[in-house]
Amino acid sequence: MTEPTPQATTTDRPVITRTPRELREALTGAGRTALVPTMGALHEGHCSLMRLAREQADTVVVSIFVNPLQFGPDEDLDRYPRDLATDTEICAKEGVDVIFAPEERTMYPTEQMITVEAGSMGRRLEGASRPGHFTGVLTVVAKLFHLVRPDLAVFGAKDVQQLFLVRRMVVDLNFPVEIVSAPILRDHDGLASSSRNVYLTPEERVGALSLSRALRVGADAALDGARAVRVAARAVMDAAAEADPPVALDHLALVDPATFDDVPDDHEGEAILAVAAHVGTTRLIDNVLVTIP
Repeated sequence: MTEPTPQATTTDRPVITRTPRELREALTGAGRTALVPTMGALHEGHCSLMRLAREQADTVVVSIFVNPLQFGPDEDLDRYPRDLATDTEICAKEGVDVIFAPEERTMYPTEQMITVEAGSMGRRLEGASRPGHFTGVLTVVAKLFHLVRPDLAVFGAKDVQQLFLVRRMVVDLNFPVEIVSAPILRDHDGLASSSRNVYLTPEERVGALSLSRALRVGADAALDGARAVRVAARAVMDAAAEADPPVALDHLALVDPATFDDVPDDHEGEAILAVAAHVGTTRLIDNVLVTIP
């Protein structure tokens, strides 16, 4: 039994599309269109992106696709949560118009030979810890821009390096897309919202709070200069490494927002304090923008 072709009609529920043809038909006469790219497992952080998109567009498209190209061989591709039914309910509550949920063979019908490379900036921080990650991210985002043809796309500031690289790709490759940044949404205890938070045991979640605490302590030290920011934040993460369960630091860096290179001790102006760590088997990231007078 074949599925009916999606129609671009006004409805309280989003139209679910799975192929480029269905997507094009659903977006006929869509007006100003906003794209919210996701890998599903939607949470309140994603909802904040949808609300921002809803404010700025006539039609909101949410893509749900767990992109294998951005996962390394030892990462959590197989166990990444997938629940399209629940994700659809969340999208419906947020007034999303169209869901694009393609299968892997739709996005990658053959072995991907040509990709979008992130350059030297993509080999810093997250790129150093996850080689090839940003190539996978930029390649799938470029595909989504081509398929959806949005006027704007909304990305969360938690993935700050990804946000920067997507913006740079748009400029370098002349994509006619406005990139909108949504602020980091945090749970009641301060942990940055993430699909991976569901992996944490109650004890691990307590340990995970060291990331946001390190950022907060580091930002509070900004009046004393860049070195003080790094020392204060590192002290929190060093203590977390000795806790039970331990938090294994991946990187803690104070970087220039324009290059993602480490800033010198005499740096003045804005800098991004970024942290990544493993809590149990779960890898988490967070960041904060600090101003050093």
